[in-house]
Parts: sequence; C-alpha cells; structure tokens
Amino acid sequence: MLQISIVPVTPFQQNCSIVWCDQTKEGAVVDPGGDIDQILAVIQQHEIAVKQILLTHGHLDHVGGSQALAAELNVDIIGPHQGDDYWLDGLEKQSEMFGFPKTANFRPTRWLQHGETITVGNESVEVRHCPGHTPGHIVLISHLAEWVIAADVLFNGSIGRTDFPGGDFDTLAKSIRQQLYTLPPQYTVYPGHGPTTTIATELATNPMVKGL
Repeated sequence: MLQISIVPVTPFQQNCSIVWCDQTKEGAVVDPGGDIDQILAVIQQHEIAVKQILLTHGHLDHVGGSQALAAELNVDIIGPHQGDDYWLDGLEKQSEMFGFPKTANFRPTRWLQHGETITVGNESVEVRHCPGHTPGHIVLISHLAEWVIAADVLFNGSIGRTDFPGGDFDTLAKSIRQQLYTLPPQYTVYPGHGPTTTIATELATNPMVKGL
C-alpha cells in the first residue's frame, strides 16, 4: 500500500507530499516547493527510491524546488496539466513578486491528463483535472490507500484562492463537486496547506462549497 509523509516547506508552509510503495520502497515527491534538504532528509529516513517528481499546479510555492530536487535525484518532473504552462513560464516573475529565491522558468518532461494512471512501485495513482484555482490543477488519488492529494483545490474548511490569473470560483466549485465530493466519504484529503481532513467532513461542513 502507498505510504505518505507530509513535509511543510517554504514560508507559505506548503505541504510537500512524499509517497512510496511499502513493498518496493519506490516513491514520488509531490509539489517540492522548496527546502529540499528537509525533503531529502525524509527520503533518506524512509530509504525511498524516488522515481519521479509530480506537480499538481504551477504556483511557485508548489514547484520552486522541483528543478534542484530533480537534478539531485536524477528523475523527471511530471505534470501538472498543460493549462498551467503560463505559470511555469512565469516562475522568474513569481519569485520576484513573492520574495522567493530566483526560480528559473521550466517545462516538465510531460504534462498530465485527466484519467491518467501513474505507477508508484506496485501501486497506481489516478489523475483528475480540477481547474479553478489554476486552469491546469490536477489532484492525485490512491483508491487502495483511500486518500487524495488535493493541493490547492480543497482545504480543511476552505478552498483554494480564485483571484489569481486564470482562477475562477464557479469552475473550482464544479471541480470540487464533480471530482472530489464524489469520492468515498472516508477518503483522507491532503491539502496544499494546513491540516488534513476527509471528504465526509468537507461535504458536511465546508462553508465555501456546499455538498452535492
């Protein structure tokens, strides 16, 4: 079964997720926004053989450490959906705007599409396209482990911002209702910031997007 460890990184306390198969110890790093020494320490602690870096969307706090970590581990950067190409093309401007270390623009080895399956060790992870926070945002779902890495789509008691270029509240609400609230209620939600939650909890109590 897939295991997951959360490492808050950057001044924005972005939840980088390290995911690995407990049978093979092969894994992936999701959204390494920065502080790669902390990420590498967790990888080494669990003796994970990282095979890929996965990105949920193109905002700097989620991708800022990707290139350095990919070079350190000699792995590819995969995702997000191509709708976020302009965010990755504007990383240098993002880093100036938010006072981050200068981050070079880049493109991933390949983009991700809705309905794709990613292999992590002996397990599979489903990709769902969930635009609204950004046009190319994706989420990652392990049906066997019963969790979803929702990143900046759905938070504990809140949702991702929609006031950045390309954001749209109605689109985000539709993504949440159609792609997340339709998951089984017991699934754990790993948001991009803040504490974990469950689909059941957000369906019942999230004030921003009501249930189905």
